[in-house]
Amino acid sequence: MTDTLCAHLHAPAPATFIEQDWSGYTADNHRAWSLLFERRMATLRDTGSRVFLEGAATIGLGDSQVPNLLDVNRRLRPRTGWRAVPVSGFLPAKEFFACLADRRFPTTVSVRPLEQLDYLPEPDIFHDVFGHVPLHADPVFADFLHRFGQLAARATREEDVEAMARLFWFTVEFGLVQERGQVRVYGSGLISSHGDAANALGPACDRRPFSLDAVLAQPFEIDRLQDVLFVVDDFAQLFAAVDEAAVRLRLGA
Repeated sequence: MTDTLCAHLHAPAPATFIEQDWSGYTADNHRAWSLLFERRMATLRDTGSRVFLEGAATIGLGDSQVPNLLDVNRRLRPRTGWRAVPVSGFLPAKEFFACLADRRFPTTVSVRPLEQLDYLPEPDIFHDVFGHVPLHADPVFADFLHRFGQLAARATREEDVEAMARLFWFTVEFGLVQERGQVRVYGSGLISSHGDAANALGPACDRRPFSLDAVLAQPFEIDRLQDVLFVVDDFAQLFAAVDEAAVRLRLGA
């Protein structure tokens, strides 16, 4: 399980923007990506949101090698204006939000070791690029995430930051969507993790209809399987929710 936003909120030291040294990836790095890609896609073809599946194809993700962000951005940016920007670690929250407001997604470019394929306590390129970036190819989700960044960057009170963190957690990280008569996964923590996704769709998870009131009132723990998750009808519902949150938290127009 990973937690992109909460990690940024508690970043131990400032990270820097870097270049992805794609030629420096080893055979083991490419094999780790390939194994993870094949394992997740075997399930996601049936359980993943069509928006994720279409987005992964749009940005050219495949099972043969670690993606080159230059290639990803060449496909992604003309579609929605988003691009993945490599970073050396966690950015401070304000800088992370500013990136989202500029349609830039801070992306860790390291690859998890082969012996840690099933669990990594922090994001890596599989979580960030496979889990997050395909959704950025969808115009509605892309606009929602952009709007989230604009508004979250204005949050100064601790309670407002916590409210935005909950909205991010139960949508971008662990969101579910109703599609084709079934509940499907779209949140990056579910897309990139077999265990979290299986739990989210299984009997132990209480799947509730999405409501902003319920999300803002729902606490979460980052280091365990989720007991409660929320299902949106479509991604337009997310855009409406983030604007309503801004009104309630007085984050401005």
